Amino acid sequence: MIRRTVTGIRGRYLKRGRQLLTLVVLMAASLMGQAVADTDSENAEYWLDRLGPALNMTSYRGVFVYARGDQVSSMQIAHRYQDGVVEERLVPQDGASGEIVRKGMRVVCVLPDHGRIQLDQVIPSGPFAEAFSSQFMPVSRWYQPQLAGDDRIAGYDVVKLALKAKDDLRYSHQLWLEKSTGLLVKSHVRSSDGEVLEHFQFTSLEITDSLSDSEFVIRTKGEEVARNLSPEQTASPAPRMDGWTLEWQPDGFIPAAAPRSGKGRAVAFSDGLAAFSVFVEPARKIAMPTGASRIGATTVYMKQLDIDGAGFFVTVVGEIPPTTARKVAESVRVDDTLAFGAIGQ
Repeated sequence: MIRRTVTGIRGRYLKRGRQLLTLVVLMAASLMGQAVADTDSENAEYWLDRLGPALNMTSYRGVFVYARGDQVSSMQIAHRYQDGVVEERLVPQDGASGEIVRKGMRVVCVLPDHGRIQLDQVIPSGPFAEAFSSQFMPVSRWYQPQLAGDDRIAGYDVVKLALKAKDDLRYSHQLWLEKSTGLLVKSHVRSSDGEVLEHFQFTSLEITDSLSDSEFVIRTKGEEVARNLSPEQTASPAPRMDGWTLEWQPDGFIPAAAPRSGKGRAVAFSDGLAAFSVFVEPARKIAMPTGASRIGATTVYMKQLDIDGAGFFVTVVGEIPPTTARKVAESVRVDDTLAFGAIGQ
């Protein structure tokens, strides 16, 4: 009886000991896993910190491909950072001819096949947008950064970052950064189910400081349209333009630019990775389609407003899900119709 009792007690203690040992092992594994996750996150933050400066301060030449939906285009680029000045020349490799040349804050665009364009309507976007490169700091608030391994792109060793959206208001991203400079050489925009909506990648690349002045000379014949970028063209801290108010925008998206829009008003927002723009203008006599359309990761949502007998047209365009674009468009409030009328005079 006593032996049986002692054996039972010993068995219970052994069982409890095994359970405690298992618990300790699981806790240790969990802590180790958390430490690895924290390390990955810290390392990812390190690469994100390098990304912003690398966009402008790395000198290189190459060709990249940009695909969204079934639309694919390629572009030749020469980019130089010299004496604190950014110079860049972009030349389409397919489709329409032309080029865009930038030196410092001056941009010249020559697109003879398109006729005259208004550079005031150009919204900074894509992998070379200086207007958004300084906004990478708060990215980890809206995306979960994680190292996703190493790779090789266009002959260069790269590190791969996964930036998973923390909500359904934005898309997730994957970035491939060249290891020695932090230069973005490939990117994916992905939907919540992992579908690649947009794809950017260098097919050829040479990172070099040996870029001559001749690589930044305009060579295309045609009408030149020039524009000087200036600090005054950036948006105010509040998401508001003359004549209208945006009452809601996704968390993390802040005003990043205020391009002109004909007789309307516009403002661009960015969360450091994605961007969208809101255009508000007087309604045209020609009927315009309303609702959402999407090409790749780019959504266009159109909505008409009637305010005191005056018609207005709201357009939201950018790398955001259609449901987000719709909520932004529906939050637009026109509070000064005379502001739009004055523009048309």
